[in-house]
Amino acid sequence: MTAHEIIDTLQKHRISVDEFLLLDREGAFGDRNTELFDGEVFYMNSKYSDHARCMAYLSHALFEQLKGSEFEVLTDVSVRISDYDCPEPDLVICSKVESNGIVPLDKVKLVIEIAATTLRLDLGPKANLYGKAGITEYWVVDVEGKRVTQMWAPQEAGYQKQNEIAFGDNVIAQTISDLSIALPMDR
Repeated sequence: MTAHEIIDTLQKHRISVDEFLLLDREGAFGDRNTELFDGEVFYMNSKYSDHARCMAYLSHALFEQLKGSEFEVLTDVSVRISDYDCPEPDLVICSKVESNGIVPLDKVKLVIEIAATTLRLDLGPKANLYGKAGITEYWVVDVEGKRVTQMWAPQEAGYQKQNEIAFGDNVIAQTISDLSIALPMDR
């Protein structure tokens, strides 16, 4: 029997979110940030200054807009999407979370990914994951393209509706009343 024949007979084990969280707590992934997609662990890319600037700007603007409301803005927080999916979006707008842990899916109202190096992933597989999970609105901030792709009306494979807004313009949430922020100016 060849090595390829042996490998073909092996069964792959998808780890669950609970197993993933246990491995993370025990230090199995070292100091690297990870996400779980379809039971597979992925290391996250490093975040550079353009990404950090955009995240700081958006988190501050969203915090100011939502101050005193029923929602909160969380950064770099894990969200349990399913038994085998636990991404860590850049920004999450959610109903206030009372516990200390990952954010339950039913609390999530809007997810924002900032794409400096991950645009294809964020517009493809992540949009499909978030749409299938029923997250009502999803924004992808394209740092290089200086625009936001805003998606809403989730469906099995992504979102039914989409809008693109250039940096320097306002983005108005489609699913959260009175949420409108000015996007960073084009530099």
